Amino acid sequence: MLNVVCLMGRICGDLELRHTGNDVPVTSFTLAVDRQYKNKNGEKQTDFIDIVAWRGAAEFSAKYFSKGQLVAVQGAIQTRSYTDRDGNKRKAFEIVADNVHFAESKRDKPAANNAGYASGDNENFEDITDDDLPF
Repeated sequence: MLNVVCLMGRICGDLELRHTGNDVPVTSFTLAVDRQYKNKNGEKQTDFIDIVAWRGAAEFSAKYFSKGQLVAVQGAIQTRSYTDRDGNKRKAFEIVADNVHFAESKRDKPAANNAGYASGDNENFEDITDDDLPF
């Protein structure tokens, strides 16, 4: 069997790292992913997909990503059934993320959305060029 999902989209809200009763880190967020085609009005449709990250992927995501940031998610589809507070049976589909990656550079990100990047004193860092890289 094969269950592999790769998505690229923008995070819809700020991430919050939580821990289960067994102290396992977990975070969840919604990813806005544009469809490849346009509707009859020439507009792209967007799907809002629930993502859950556990352990290291959860800690990394909560630390480095924020609302509006473009990310790539690799994981698997998971379904679960539950009963809502009105007694209706529901089924939830979500992506369990194995890896979450940066999908845009800091300089490509709009200035208003740079909340996910560390700020501070950069005087100890020097800019490097492609000529400085060993590969």
